[in-house]
Amino acid sequence: MNTRDNAALGERNIAPATKSPHAPAAPGPATGVSRPHESARAQVAGAATYVDDIPEVRGTLHAAPILSTVAHGRLKGVDASAALAMPGVRGVVLPQDIPGDTVLATFVHDEPVFAQDTVQHIGQVIGLVVADTVMQARRAARKVQLKITPLPPVLTSRAAHAAKSYVLPPVIVRRGDPEQALRKARHRLAGQLEVGGQEHFYLEGQVAYALPLEQNQWWIYSSTQHPGEVQHWVAHALHLENNAVTVECRRMGGGFGGKETQAGHLAVWAALAANKFKRPVKLRLDRDDDFLITGKRHPFAYDYSVGFDDTGLITALKLDMLANCGFSADLSGPVADRAIFHTDNAYFLSDVVISSYRCKTNTQSHTAFRGFGGPQGVIVIEAILGDIARKLGLDPLDVRMRNLYGIEERNTTHYQMKVEDNILQPLLSKLEQSSHYRRRRQHISAWNAGHAVIKRGIAITPVKFGISFTATFFNQAGALVHVYTDGSVQVNHGGTEMGQGLNTKVAQIVADELGIAFERVRSTAADTSKVPNASATAASSGTDLNGRAAQYAARNVRDNLAAFAAGLDGCGAGAIQFANGQVISPKATRSFDDVVKAAYANRIQLWSDGFYRTPKIHYDKTTLTGRPFFYFAYGAACTEVAIDTLTGESRVLAVDILHDVGTSINPAIDIGQIEGGFIQGMGWLTTEQLVWNDKGMLSTHAPSTYKIPATGDVPAHFKVKLWPEANREDNVGGSKAVGEPPFMLAISVWEALRDAVASTRAPGQLVQMDAPATAENVLRSLR
Repeated sequence: MNTRDNAALGERNIAPATKSPHAPAAPGPATGVSRPHESARAQVAGAATYVDDIPEVRGTLHAAPILSTVAHGRLKGVDASAALAMPGVRGVVLPQDIPGDTVLATFVHDEPVFAQDTVQHIGQVIGLVVADTVMQARRAARKVQLKITPLPPVLTSRAAHAAKSYVLPPVIVRRGDPEQALRKARHRLAGQLEVGGQEHFYLEGQVAYALPLEQNQWWIYSSTQHPGEVQHWVAHALHLENNAVTVECRRMGGGFGGKETQAGHLAVWAALAANKFKRPVKLRLDRDDDFLITGKRHPFAYDYSVGFDDTGLITALKLDMLANCGFSADLSGPVADRAIFHTDNAYFLSDVVISSYRCKTNTQSHTAFRGFGGPQGVIVIEAILGDIARKLGLDPLDVRMRNLYGIEERNTTHYQMKVEDNILQPLLSKLEQSSHYRRRRQHISAWNAGHAVIKRGIAITPVKFGISFTATFFNQAGALVHVYTDGSVQVNHGGTEMGQGLNTKVAQIVADELGIAFERVRSTAADTSKVPNASATAASSGTDLNGRAAQYAARNVRDNLAAFAAGLDGCGAGAIQFANGQVISPKATRSFDDVVKAAYANRIQLWSDGFYRTPKIHYDKTTLTGRPFFYFAYGAACTEVAIDTLTGESRVLAVDILHDVGTSINPAIDIGQIEGGFIQGMGWLTTEQLVWNDKGMLSTHAPSTYKIPATGDVPAHFKVKLWPEANREDNVGGSKAVGEPPFMLAISVWEALRDAVASTRAPGQLVQMDAPATAENVLRSLR
């Protein structure tokens, strides 16, 4: 009887060990140690493939958008004759070329695929020009003549609020009796604040490549954070079922929220052009068009009244938040909701009313951006606490510590979620000591007393950031793990890689679950034909969701192998261990590769799916109460700055960060996310200013006029330390999310700048300064 017959009879022979062609497993776990990003070598070598690097199929055409030149008006006609006469031009795509719904498949269903009767912002896409080359298409698109009758535009959130122009109804959240508490307050302040938006400025611009397949099926390459939504949008526009469209994304060159919904537009437009001309079509925006077409971080305006006692404790708060949403809802509802959720930041608010207005303006439709409304909530409470401290002549850190959430009491948010994992007080105290905050404040006071032109400031601000999608149904994920007969492993999950290291962390988690070397696990492209209905890679939840789903999938395979090995050695499956590339029972130690081969020969399943849904979360979206978050991530930053009182120019001198990532899966990647998030937040609050002129034209639409931080803006003293405690909730590996929370640590930069301005004022005087703190705004605040 041969070996195959023995296997068929269940005798489970194991072949003699052979020399493995693979590198031996390094001792110890794959997680909890710093490992290079899985694509790092390829990216450095220029060998990592992005959408625009994919070899083009023969016959590929290129599209370019026709853009509105008016912020608000009646579209009376489109004359493409000049464009059609240009070399290489194949035609145009307009609303009449849409076989499905002419409105995008958004939740609110309020944004047209192409502008039809009305244009609603400069840069709104009216149609496409399709040509043989990308430059032919772009040049021809500029030649299309538009007949538009202008209408008065609404360009600011305050103007929209005055006109009651909203994309969604206002939302009001209330606790206690803030009106009565304000009347009884020992001290009161009232003020206004304006905080600007932010351009995502991903290195890889928006791009999609649509390929028609047989039997009216489609393959879409999209630089997107949400392949499932792109699939749905394309199918909706083409009047197809979702199963006819496959969307693939191997990686993005940055996303930051700007490719959560906005990437769907590109995919729909490219697919419509490909459908009309029956050829593959690529659509890649140049940077100027990307600026003009796509949404930004929502600019916010605030009006507040606050009551407080002699120690700075807030006793009442009334706050109006005016979110500039642009011309359609996009994700403005949940963004504005999260701003409400994070208005408390780290502080208990006993009597509070927050009124949130989602204002419709004639600008780009603003969208998700790292923090997703959280930064716009956090900055206003930090500004208020800074004002309270200056009014009372107290150290701002003491006022912040006075208002922190408590442990046994003062521990429930204004949306009725109990703060159960509070580490704010010890974390802030630790940073206060390690950064030598008190000593440095004394030195800064002495410096400012002796220098008339250069003034310094310092601030410590915390962050408490809720982790989960506020739309509860998005908190689910799936994954596939395949173990091949040579012992190598492939994992596919619904998350997308945008440089943040998600695929690296997922591979580490799978490697540990199977007890093999990290190098044996390969992550593959996000693909809607493999894991369906996946949520966006957003809300800082990529590893929490997809890492856990992949862990469960790997665990299923491991359990199959454990049961097989237990049968060989006559022991319980629970006695089988997987470690260092070996499968260990009380009776024998075998290589993982040998056990896999034998299991295959005995027809044991070597692949599995995994599914995860976040536990404990729930909330009422009509009242915004409940438990929208699984847990909170915490952190704090101490920042020292200097300003030139003659020019308003500023510089960040030193940054010390203490941040909570739970038990880090990959410390190098986590620290990189903390550093990058902080610098991006610093840009939002210092140099990155979006300016629309009185016609509604975005004047800052290129690197020449829109300034992101450069390497020279990073201070020489930039220290990041991780808080040494596991997540108290049962999250994958004891870790915590790290993508968004560090962004808000940069509010310490803005508060330090206000502290420097305050040094030029008499005690008790407030500092009125809008964000970003550009040289102009700093100078305006000084004078």
